[in-house]
Amino acid sequence: MYKSEFNFELPENLIAQKPLMSREQSRLLCMGRYTGALEHCCFFELPKILRKGDCLVLNDSRVMPARLLGVRDTGGSVEVLLLHEVDNNSGEYRATVGAYRDEGIVSAGGAAKKTWECLVKPGRKVKPDTRLVFGDGELTATVKSETADGNRLIEFNCDREFREVLEKLGTMPLPPYIHEELKDAERYQTVYSREVGSAAAPTAGLHFTQQILDKLSLEGIDICFMTLHVGLGTFRPVKTEKIEDHLMHSEYFTIPEETANKVNHAKENGSRIIAIGTTSCRALESVADEAGRISVYSGQTDIFIYPGYKFKCIDGLLTNFHLPESTLIMLVSAFAGKDNTMRAYEEAVRMEYRFFSFGDAMLIS
Repeated sequence: MYKSEFNFELPENLIAQKPLMSREQSRLLCMGRYTGALEHCCFFELPKILRKGDCLVLNDSRVMPARLLGVRDTGGSVEVLLLHEVDNNSGEYRATVGAYRDEGIVSAGGAAKKTWECLVKPGRKVKPDTRLVFGDGELTATVKSETADGNRLIEFNCDREFREVLEKLGTMPLPPYIHEELKDAERYQTVYSREVGSAAAPTAGLHFTQQILDKLSLEGIDICFMTLHVGLGTFRPVKTEKIEDHLMHSEYFTIPEETANKVNHAKENGSRIIAIGTTSCRALESVADEAGRISVYSGQTDIFIYPGYKFKCIDGLLTNFHLPESTLIMLVSAFAGKDNTMRAYEEAVRMEYRFFSFGDAMLIS
């Protein structure tokens, strides 16, 4: 298949620049997975739309203050976006969920050292051995090397716990298509976020409030959590003409025992598994067996779901509206069918739904 098959015209004014005053007031486009039938609803109606016994799987990852502004040793400014930590000894990927909490490797001088893979701007001026300074010098760094895809491995040094310094100096890394300042950083976090480690929010969950979660429980709808730390690889454009040639970046995820038990129990009872977001979908499908059962797991996934993929676990998907030609709209097309999906997106544009991270939602079931 070709990426151009997943293109659509999107007026710029439909790209949501800020969240609504109330999360649950987002619009909700409901689509039949097999029929393609569409119904226009509001998100606060979700507890009445779903069925008793449905099992919702939510991603509780929390966005790090991963954007750092500093200066190079030449005096020029630099912007660094932390993606994931790399083990100082082996050079291999390290699970951010643990890395963010650790104090790091302490040198003889008492400074904590951590190495992260990062995006940098301006990239052409940030060469290996470049020294970087952030804040008043309480955080310094040295660029160690450049990765094959143009990122940088950067070793950070500070005299106290890295997490504390990042909380002070770092800011929220909003997507590049959002140009307005976010007044309340918590609006780019889900109300149930708890495991810090993402470089971007699992945005399907941004519509939930605690009141909505309580109403879902009262309706007999089960709720469980997993963690997938969202990396920017998920949002990188597909550069290959044939989508089958695109390589996904790995992301770290965990599925706890309680969630595995709830999902498997729902499967045994014939209840539906509803993934809240493409991140939850990818995690569940990464570990599901042919019967749709899942197991406790901690590790990485680089699963790329596009039309032709046979879903094993999920029966429904709640997600936002995604960029043209993105891996995310390809995943939605795999679940609902490409023709159904593209027609739904045409309808969303016609009805002026709000798109992307702060936009409206779509329920496919």
